[in-house]
Amino acid sequence: MIDVRPVAHTIGRISVALGAMMIFPTLIDYSAGNPNWIRMAQSMVLVVVLSGLVVVATASASRSLTIEQSFLLTSGLWLVLPLIGSVPMMIGAPNLSFTDAFFEAMSGLTTTGTTVIPQLDTLPPGANMWRAILQWSGGLGIVVVAMVFLPVMKVGGMQFFRSEGFDTLGKVLPRAGQIAAEMTWIYLGITIACALLYVATGMSFYDAVYHALTTCSTGGFSNYDASFGTHIGPAEWVSSLFMVLASIPFVRMIQAVRGNVVPLWRDSQVRAYLRWIFYSIAVIVIYRMLYIHQTADPWDTLRETTFNVITIFSGTGFASTNVLEWGHLPFTILFCVALIGGCTGSTGCSVKIFRYQVLFQAVRAQLKRMQSPHRLYPLRLAGKRLEQDVVDSVMAFFTMFVLTFGLLIVGLALTGLHPKTALTGAWTAIANVGPVWGPEITTNGSIEQFPVLAKWLMTFGMYLGRLELMSVLVLLLPRFWRG
Repeated sequence: MIDVRPVAHTIGRISVALGAMMIFPTLIDYSAGNPNWIRMAQSMVLVVVLSGLVVVATASASRSLTIEQSFLLTSGLWLVLPLIGSVPMMIGAPNLSFTDAFFEAMSGLTTTGTTVIPQLDTLPPGANMWRAILQWSGGLGIVVVAMVFLPVMKVGGMQFFRSEGFDTLGKVLPRAGQIAAEMTWIYLGITIACALLYVATGMSFYDAVYHALTTCSTGGFSNYDASFGTHIGPAEWVSSLFMVLASIPFVRMIQAVRGNVVPLWRDSQVRAYLRWIFYSIAVIVIYRMLYIHQTADPWDTLRETTFNVITIFSGTGFASTNVLEWGHLPFTILFCVALIGGCTGSTGCSVKIFRYQVLFQAVRAQLKRMQSPHRLYPLRLAGKRLEQDVVDSVMAFFTMFVLTFGLLIVGLALTGLHPKTALTGAWTAIANVGPVWGPEITTNGSIEQFPVLAKWLMTFGMYLGRLELMSVLVLLLPRFWRG
């Protein structure tokens, strides 16, 4: 049997930290004279005390984790933290049901960005800020998981990155603390820089901090029903820059801060990511200029297209305009780039650039073998040999991703949703993108009117997509629990 005490101890400590962060929205509502601060304070005390009791009860647990415990930790953490995040949204504003509160918290911590709240403009400022804090925390958490745990667990080909100075096998927790500290400083630094530039573009201090938290986590929550439509102009360029920064490998940014920028520039993921973003923007701008808005200002078209392409490609999910008005080709491109996503080891979500690179290499080698069956074609990526277990892991991930995506579409359609809504709902959940389109969607993009079952299906889709599917599905195997 698996010893769950080290897992419970780690989750307990992280839960205490998340609960303590409720002090910020509490102080915001208190300073605004909003009585919701009392409910937020009550939620903070409840979470910190209960989580603290778990920490004390498991204090004698080992500080190292086995592979099985690592799987249990990553999967359990993204179930417990949404429970904690939902508490203030049930006890206080916006007084959501458990289903809606858990959905909102899961959407925040997985940095998806889909909301069930139909009127964001009227929320107390502290309650709104809590949503942004959840996204910022989830963005940092997933970077640590991607660089510490997934390579050890060989999920989705992530073992390819164990040679990046993050080899943690046999000493997961001690090494995790060091890695998390370095990444936290980088993450905090780009968030502060983003907030300052937002202020420089004319945002209020509150709006700048809020959107910096949700930009650098590539989360996409906004405190306005119009999303980023209230900040059209220079702020879109700032947001585009930091969404790109947040969706490139954090290990490369750590190396750059240490004075070595060469690995960042030579990283094949980063180069492919920037290249594909450029291609997508160029095609859509040309299409819009020729067929949609022939009299529109070219600079405005470029700015609007750049922002909305990057927000979908990175999985952030902000919106500054209705992209459905661009036509079928641009929408198809946006739909496809969301299924690509950002780079591995970043806050970006979806499949990731790395896996497509492995897929292309495998397909290319197979085509060569068809021509010359007796020759060997070793697979290489970024100058490193691709071992067969990496290729097999990536192929398994692709298979499960497509299968889960299809099952989600069918499941959502069976709840009574319009086919378009079911398709985009499954797409946004499994790829952790954020926007949903369809007749059931409210004017601010909320899924408040979805059936309860549909909300739970999307919640499960967000959970699976953010944790790279395989790290969750392995828990369903009986022999896993036999150790």
